[in-house]
Amino acid sequence: MNDYKSLNKYLNKKSEKNNNNATINTFIRNFISKVLISLIIFILFLIGNKISINFKSSFYDKVYGTTFSFATINNWYKNNFGDIFPIENILPNAVEVFSEKLSYESANVYKDGVALKVSNQYLVPLLNNGIVIYIGEKEGYGKTLIVQEESGIDVWYSNINFSDVELYDYVKKGSFIGEADGDTIYLLFQKEGEFLDYKDYI
Repeated sequence: MNDYKSLNKYLNKKSEKNNNNATINTFIRNFISKVLISLIIFILFLIGNKISINFKSSFYDKVYGTTFSFATINNWYKNNFGDIFPIENILPNAVEVFSEKLSYESANVYKDGVALKVSNQYLVPLLNNGIVIYIGEKEGYGKTLIVQEESGIDVWYSNINFSDVELYDYVKKGSFIGEADGDTIYLLFQKEGEFLDYKDYI
């Protein structure tokens, strides 16, 4: 009988010991699993964040750093389908209120373009047909409006108080785009990131 009790005690102790070992093993397994899962999530977060940063900078460069060529699309459309803006056909008797040529007293090289001396608050005409691709401030030039002409040249009109021209408006040669802010306006001519000699265009 004593032997039986001893055996039971032994078995109970062994069972408790096994249970304790199983509990410890389960705890260790759970702990290691949680640590590994945390590490995987952390690594995925770092990778995702890096991809996100690369995507953001790539998206910004493509959208804001690259000039979309409206001129190329316009020329292709004209060749295949006719004029994108056939207003003349719709209103054949329409008369433009303002249609002028650029006039100035003197021209001097200024940074990447030219400074034109004009009469005070001169009404600035557009040099050629095109699409407005920028309206804002440019350092060293002041208020600036950039028109991409049908030829693909981007023309900067600077130091001008603009009329009601809006971004992506189609504007026509000779039309009024704004008033000189004083007696000087700046013009720059740019194609594919390179500034061109103004003497070839005015």
